Amino acid sequence: MSTAYEAASATHAPEVVLGVGAGIAAYKSCELLRLLTESGYGVRVVPTPDALRFVGEATWAALSGRPAAQEVWDTVHQVEHVRVGQNADLIVVAPATADLLARAAHGRADDLLTNTLLTARCPVLFAPAMHTEMWEHPATQANVATLRERGAVVLDPASGRLTGTDTGRGRLPEPEEIHAVSQRLLNRGNLPADLRGCRVLITAGGTREPIDPVRYLGNHSSGRQGYAFAETALARGAEVTVVSANVTLPDPAGATVRRVGSAAELREAVLQERSGADVIVMAAAVADFRPVNSAEGKLKKDGAQPQPVALAQNPDILAEISQDRTHSSQVVVGFAAETEDVLGNGRSKLAAKGCDLLVVNRVGEGRAFGTTDNQVAVLSADGSVADIPLSEKADIADRVWDSVVERVTNDAS
Repeated sequence: MSTAYEAASATHAPEVVLGVGAGIAAYKSCELLRLLTESGYGVRVVPTPDALRFVGEATWAALSGRPAAQEVWDTVHQVEHVRVGQNADLIVVAPATADLLARAAHGRADDLLTNTLLTARCPVLFAPAMHTEMWEHPATQANVATLRERGAVVLDPASGRLTGTDTGRGRLPEPEEIHAVSQRLLNRGNLPADLRGCRVLITAGGTREPIDPVRYLGNHSSGRQGYAFAETALARGAEVTVVSANVTLPDPAGATVRRVGSAAELREAVLQERSGADVIVMAAAVADFRPVNSAEGKLKKDGAQPQPVALAQNPDILAEISQDRTHSSQVVVGFAAETEDVLGNGRSKLAAKGCDLLVVNRVGEGRAFGTTDNQVAVLSADGSVADIPLSEKADIADRVWDSVVERVTNDAS
């Protein structure tokens, strides 16, 4: 039976180094390793010596199909402390402890993993995990800033249960989320993180307008496209905030997520977050109308004909932020879901809203909402149209980001 390593070598799969820091979250990296190998990547695990106190070498070797090297002095004749990093297409460090982030930021080379980080010329992804106080300490924040300035992608940790009874920010993002970012980095190859230093605000999902405490007016948006924008922006080095309306997907690893329900709540969150954003992507499906009155108690059937639900128009958030930008270089991307005359209605909407780009697509009959792929046209304020054929939503997001980067770069120059 061939090993995972032999199978990866036979297909010339990307080479991934999985660095493992000495934290209790190391056990989660076993699942990350499984996801990476099942994606067809050749994975070399490089744990720090103390990381083996949490998960032993035999586990890493069994899951990866390769020995897990930890010492600079292992196989010295092969110059492993240089070769591992040189041969990598991607390095993922999970968990990245406060100590490991500090050593990486200061260019230490006191074990095989830090040597590997110094010799690598490929994308590097850090997934931090530590207690809240350690993450928030100015020293850790300075180290994270240094690594990001050098081009590394450092995810923000998730919030939740930590060790003991503690809860807060500092939890390792879920393996599926780290894996998704890893795939985006590999798909982009060695291209630069062209959104580095860019602050991005993204809305996702669909708003719900309450009729009573049980019922609401809503739509079929799942939030997949908005979350794809967040994941691809993170992989390209951006600092991302997501305003999430009724989305059940896992939070994009490294993003700050604000949860809202109605259009009014989404508008309030966007207005609060927009001032620091360089790019705003309004991917959420925001209800055009809301009930004039929302009943305090559940409406009951009493045998009589139900009363019509009077509707009021919701504020046009996209037009509002497009026409009243907090700074002149702010780029605004809108979305339009149409059932007919997609391009005609899209052009009219682009002119009315005043955004820089409008992503339009046909919806209904199983298209767009809730699917993993989509087909869109990207309309620009300069009159150009870019058709994107049926593609994964992450690929669509990357294509749109390419257009955004051109505008951000031109404004900067």
